Amino acid sequence: MLRELRQPKVAVMLALGFASGLPFLLTANTFGYWLRDEGTSLMAIGFISWVGFAYAFKVYWSPLVDRVDVPLLGRLGRRRGWMLLCQILVALGLLGMSFVGVSAGLGVIGAFALLTAFASATQDIAIDAWRIEAASDAEEVGLMTSAAQLGYRIALIVTDAAIIAAAQRVGWPISYAAMAVLMGVGIVATFFAFEPTRADAVLHAKAPLWSGRGLLDALVGPFVDFFSKHRMTGLLILLAVALYRLPDFIMGPMYNPYYHDLGLSKDTVALVRGSFGLGATFLGLAAAGVCSVRAGMLPTLVVGLMLEGFGTAAFALLSLHADATTFAAVMSLDAFAQAFAGVALVTYMSSLTTLGYTATQYAMLSSTYAVLGKLLKGFSGVGVDALTPTHGLLGAYATAFVATGLTAIPPMLLIVWLWRLQRRKEASAATAAAS
Repeated sequence: MLRELRQPKVAVMLALGFASGLPFLLTANTFGYWLRDEGTSLMAIGFISWVGFAYAFKVYWSPLVDRVDVPLLGRLGRRRGWMLLCQILVALGLLGMSFVGVSAGLGVIGAFALLTAFASATQDIAIDAWRIEAASDAEEVGLMTSAAQLGYRIALIVTDAAIIAAAQRVGWPISYAAMAVLMGVGIVATFFAFEPTRADAVLHAKAPLWSGRGLLDALVGPFVDFFSKHRMTGLLILLAVALYRLPDFIMGPMYNPYYHDLGLSKDTVALVRGSFGLGATFLGLAAAGVCSVRAGMLPTLVVGLMLEGFGTAAFALLSLHADATTFAAVMSLDAFAQAFAGVALVTYMSSLTTLGYTATQYAMLSSTYAVLGKLLKGFSGVGVDALTPTHGLLGAYATAFVATGLTAIPPMLLIVWLWRLQRRKEASAATAAAS
């Protein structure tokens, strides 16, 4: 993938992946660190993380992104017009959070966080569609996905490590303003991107959106197409996708408050994430790519779940030994696991989409895996608070992390079931071909 960065569209995909990943933690885990620094309760931090529901509900407005041009910006093309509009709104949302700060009240800063999350989720719809449609074949989809994931993970390091080091020195508001400026990377990439035409023939063959038939196709067609291809197995696929990222999501708002309560300095957290965490992320991306090619998509998903479960549960060790060495080891395992699982899931979901419905079908799948995790993570602070009287604060954190790691088991069983069904179908097809 690094070799292929000489291709302009792969380099653009890397930058768009960065723009996609930049706002994510700024309205989630990193936002929680800022709130905890200001003395906000764990319960409030957990509940305010529900602004992330924008990512879970994006399927409801994805047909607009699929079929409608943005006024004024439509001359850039449908995908690029939506990307540019959303990138501007994300930058404005982050600037708003920086300007009002926590002192204005959780409601005010939460409103700007919601704007940021909504614009970011809509940007993701357009970028995911561009990633799939800009690729010329299935192999290139994998290449573009790797580039997107690399950019995304670099953005997570910036918003999960560099910003913490900056906040230690210049404060959270200025650090958030700097993140708004960094959205310029995505804006520049949008102007350098080309408008994909691979799906044009399919879209032009459809009835106009303003007709009854066209509106019905935009709203219902993507789901009818998905289930006509996968039939009842489609429900099993959606359930497996819905549960896949629970180990990463559920305790998400508690990671940074956990480090705060462990007494780890911002510099330590930033240094470990930016060194060991970054290296482990690159290794996870590479390992997932190799595993997908050698073993296949479904076995790779199973390995990703095993890593996710162990990576999340390992944070319980920090309640016993919160030294820099243990933190580096746990952070490295978690970074490797998240990168591996992220590539595995994104590649699998991309393979399930159909031209003409790309944005809506991918939004349906990504919303499916987001909705349950976003709901449950809102109660993460309540869970830790409820366990604290009997286990102590650090013991409550540790118990919650171990319990969250165990949520990897149900989706693992579902994917093994899908794997067996796939092998049975392939065997039947081979027998039919031989006869």
